[in-house]
Amino acid sequence: MPGPQRADARRNRARILAVAEREVAAHGGAASLERIARTAGVGSATVRRHFPGRRALLEAVSHSRIEALCARARDLAGEGDSRSALLEWLGDVVAYSVSARGLAETLVHEGAGPGSVYENSCSAMMEEAGDPLLRRAVRDGAVAAGVTVTDLITLVVGIVLATEHHPDPAASADRLFRLAVAGLGPRS
Repeated sequence: MPGPQRADARRNRARILAVAEREVAAHGGAASLERIARTAGVGSATVRRHFPGRRALLEAVSHSRIEALCARARDLAGEGDSRSALLEWLGDVVAYSVSARGLAETLVHEGAGPGSVYENSCSAMMEEAGDPLLRRAVRDGAVAAGVTVTDLITLVVGIVLATEHHPDPAASADRLFRLAVAGLGPRS
């Protein structure tokens, strides 16, 4: 683990993150690293020293949002109906991911090694937070055995990314999520 950063390095990192948050909000995960560096008043090498790649920067920008979603999962873990609690959390993940551009891209599957299909801390945090909700729903027979949190997050990410350019992305993503949950059969 690296030692403590110098004061100027901490200021640069904070400035880069502040600019990155604005740029990601405006342009999503495709925000230009060069523009972020220029606006923050640092060189591209400084951005890369703090964030070795686009994913690292997106994770840093999304970290507080991910923490809030994890806290929400913990809050719902003891709620009444296990299926409703799981679906409420996943609905929150959809809504958050639509409203926080770039968040879904931090959760995209990138082919990690054994143990998790994800290779980043945001996805690992989401898996850990959602697992108790899913295990309880499976135990109660409300969700099929064999479904994983990874499956559910992948579904959410796909929906969010597929609807991000719709005229009303939030409504489109919510509709598709509800459709996926309900299935294609007619309502009884």
